Amino acid sequence: MSVQITAKMVGELRESTGAGLMNCKKALVETSGDFDAAAELLRKKGEATAAKKAGRDASEGIIETYIHLGGKVGVMVELNCESDFVAKTDDFKNLVRDIAMHIAAVNPACISREEIDPAIIEAERKIAEGQAEGKPEAAIAKIVEGKLNKFLSESCLLEQPFVKNPDQTVQQLLTEMIAKMGENMVIKRFARFQVGA
Repeated sequence: MSVQITAKMVGELRESTGAGLMNCKKALVETSGDFDAAAELLRKKGEATAAKKAGRDASEGIIETYIHLGGKVGVMVELNCESDFVAKTDDFKNLVRDIAMHIAAVNPACISREEIDPAIIEAERKIAEGQAEGKPEAAIAKIVEGKLNKFLSESCLLEQPFVKNPDQTVQQLLTEMIAKMGENMVIKRFARFQVGA
């Protein structure tokens, strides 16, 4: 027995995922009306779409500032996209504002792992090895790797849990917006200022 896909179901899925109406309807048909499965299907398709767009040149965009705590913390961030049209949309402006607010709140060291100085990684590795001393030999490598990954994910903006929704990382937030807007987006750089720091 096939499930009747109603306009209300399609509308609710669109509201929840931000995907287009036709994509929502197709996902509901494919999953026989299962809302959660349809949302997951749309998320996976969105990630695949975003991955295809990742190589495209993003040379437009905006610079946004965010001032917090009565002028005690300030952030300036540059978010790039492919077209001036997308850069002027409210969704894009809200995204860059949210990223700036996240940076003010969480204070990442850099955008991605590639930017961390290898000397800092080596120093963290030595600290982790010292903390793992006395553990079984087979477990030491896993403990050190786990502690290093934790340090890197806490330090890198793209890997941090997004401050407004800790269930997703900043990278997942960006990927979701790339899929929604149909353009590659790149956090180019940021600066965080704190009075007295």
